[in-house]
Amino acid sequence: MKEEKVILVNENDEQIGLMPKMEAHEKAMLHRAFSVFVFNNKNELMLQQRAGDKYHSPLLWTNTCCSHQRDGESNLEAGKRRLQEEMGFVCELEEKTSFIYKAPFDNGLTEHELDHVMVGFYNENPIINRDEVESFKWMTLKAVKNDIENKPEIYTEWFKIIFDKYYEFINK
Repeated sequence: MKEEKVILVNENDEQIGLMPKMEAHEKAMLHRAFSVFVFNNKNELMLQQRAGDKYHSPLLWTNTCCSHQRDGESNLEAGKRRLQEEMGFVCELEEKTSFIYKAPFDNGLTEHELDHVMVGFYNENPIINRDEVESFKWMTLKAVKNDIENKPEIYTEWFKIIFDKYYEFINK
């Protein structure tokens, strides 16, 4: 299987090239990414627990899904594609904000992303892809906030950043 490439960008989100995903993470190159937050009609957020064999942040809890856009793919197209691949459903998404973060990991890799945050609504349980997702759960934002404060080590770095700095964008 050909290695997926990420879209390298500058701080204005202008594409400046493509690079194999692992190389971009080894070199801490700024690249485009997205994070999807799906809520139900009880205003609960669908969280996913990353699969145990992920190359970073295995078994940590995070937002509904996240990944990288492909060359020529819009943010919303990418979000819908990955939602289907990881969680087994698609819903309408709305882009809310974007931000840049940099997070080094114990394995020598670094996430340096311009992350586009999207929100959607769905009321069913997902059909998770076990290669990508270990488990899922629905939680209120208040419960997530309390859980992050008490057990920050069980959540991904980008999720904690989004939750801390961009709460107003995801809490409609």
